[in-house]
Amino acid sequence: MKKIGFILLLVLTVLSGCKKDEPVKYGLKSTDILTPSVNKDKQKTPAQYIAVLYVNLFQQAISTADQVEIERLLRSIGDKRLAYELIISSYMNDPQVILPAYTDMRADLDQFIMDTYERFYVRPPTQLEQEYMKNYLENNIDITPELVYFAFAISDESFFY
Repeated sequence: MKKIGFILLLVLTVLSGCKKDEPVKYGLKSTDILTPSVNKDKQKTPAQYIAVLYVNLFQQAISTADQVEIERLLRSIGDKRLAYELIISSYMNDPQVILPAYTDMRADLDQFIMDTYERFYVRPPTQLEQEYMKNYLENNIDITPELVYFAFAISDESFFY
């Protein structure tokens, strides 16, 4: 009798404990975790890169003669990254280059960062990029618009579209 009572109690416990629960809904929103630059997988040709760089720094199209001269220079130098750095440096030293003033940059860092991302990457910064750049610029007061533009111009994302 004790065995039957124990088995009956065990069966009732198992049956009462094996109910299917309703699925729990946490209210999470689906978020895309990929950065906007992830779709930039086509590398620019040297001519495209130079043309875009020139427009970003001078706000006008490069002349055909200058384009041909720079492409010839790129073909003659083995280290392409160094060649691009030299070209960017020479552009930065040109009095015609259009850079924001240091005081304007410091007056509104958020807008400067937004404008720089739009100008060089043709996209807004992610929240993480915005916060990182703002913190970096706030903690390094010797950083000028010229240095920021140089960094953006030589970054890997600048070489892709």
